[in-house]
Amino acid sequence: MSITRRDILAATTGLGISGLATGALLLSRRQGASVKPTPDAVIDQALHDPDNPVLGNQQGALTVAEYFDYQCLYCKMGHAMLSRVVRDEGDIRLVMKDWPILGAPSVLASQLVLGAVSMGRYHQAHDALMATDARLSQDQIHEVLNAAGIDPGTALTAYRAERDRWDGLLSRNSAQAAGLGLGGTPVFVIGGTVYPGAMDENRLRRAIAEARGQI
Repeated sequence: MSITRRDILAATTGLGISGLATGALLLSRRQGASVKPTPDAVIDQALHDPDNPVLGNQQGALTVAEYFDYQCLYCKMGHAMLSRVVRDEGDIRLVMKDWPILGAPSVLASQLVLGAVSMGRYHQAHDALMATDARLSQDQIHEVLNAAGIDPGTALTAYRAERDRWDGLLSRNSAQAAGLGLGGTPVFVIGGTVYPGAMDENRLRRAIAEARGQI
């Protein structure tokens, strides 16, 4: 089941968008009054956050975003397929939206992989952890990153050096998820449509074709 922007707007009209962290999304303020972002604005922020690392084609015509957790079994089961489809399509920006909701190891994994950005090793760190079994311990996270040639201590230092940037990104991801009414991972945003739950290859390719106006 997919959720369009119109569906989100209907669901939130009159109720407001719950769970938005103060300052997590950019709000316009005039004369002391706040303006809540519309669902369209939340989707746009989700797809185009300037701090979010981008995989695939950074100049791609279509953006696909996935809200994921490094301990989410279904996120991991579909990651190789997702990466393959993005490579096949050639002009997709793939935005991986860290949403660490499954405990402390999820938070640590997100922090270390984001720290790897400044090391030029985001792709390697991300793929290494997405190839693991669902549940992780701190020691397992360190072992996996070490095996991928990424020193966890260096990655943690790099994360701490830009903590405001990365914590801000994680906060915005969480706020966007609340604004879109998401209940867990994985969730895909393709064009202007939200697709909760795991997707097989046929469904993913069809959603991409629909976003391109080919269906």
